[in-house]
Amino acid sequence: MIFLTVGTQFPFDRLIKTIDDILGRGLIREDIFAQIGHTSYEPCFFKAVKFLAKKEFDENLKRASGLIGHAGMGTIRMALDNDKPLLVMPRLRRYHEVVHDHQIEIARKFEELGHILVAYKEEELWVKTQQLKDFIPKKRETQVESVVCRIAESKNNSSGSFRRSRFRKMPFSFTSACSLMARRRQKCAGALIIKSCGPGNKKN
Repeated sequence: MIFLTVGTQFPFDRLIKTIDDILGRGLIREDIFAQIGHTSYEPCFFKAVKFLAKKEFDENLKRASGLIGHAGMGTIRMALDNDKPLLVMPRLRRYHEVVHDHQIEIARKFEELGHILVAYKEEELWVKTQQLKDFIPKKRETQVESVVCRIAESKNNSSGSFRRSRFRKMPFSFTSACSLMARRRQKCAGALIIKSCGPGNKKN
C-alpha cells in the first residue's frame, strides 16, 4: 500500500487529481490510501479521508511500502525517520498551493542527496511512481534541519542582504530549523568547554 499525505493546511488538488487519473488509467498496480486535507476534489480510484487521528496516521505510515506527498519538511523528516521511500511534488505559489516557492529548493536539495524522489511536474508523476517501489533512500548523515538552514543561507547570500522584514515572511520551517540548529551548536560548544575544564582535564 502507498500512503499519500498532503498535510492539513493548504489544499493540494493538483497532486490528488493527477494520482487519481494515473490510477484510473491502470498505470499504478498498488493500492493507495490518502489523507487529502482541505480539498474540494473527491478521488474516484483510491480511498481517501480528509484527516486522520495520530494513531491511525501512524498505523498507515507503518504499513505503507512507500509514501507520496508534498515537499514539506515534516513529510520529508517523517519518511527519513521511518526509512520509507518518498516521492514528492513541490507545491507551487502560482497555483495558490503555498505562500512561497521554497518547496522547490527543498525538494531539489534532498533529491541531490539521494533521500527522495521528486516530480516537478504532473507529467513526471507516473514515471516516478514506477520508480518508488524500487527506490532505496540514501541514509542521511546530517540532520535535515541543517540542510534547510543551508538553503536559507544560500538564498540570503544570493540576495546580498538579509532584511529583518523578509526574515519574518520566510516559511516557519526555515526559521525554526535555523534557530534549532543554532541552539544545538550552543549546547555542543558548552559541553566541550565543560569537558575541557572538568576533572582530569584541567587547563594548563
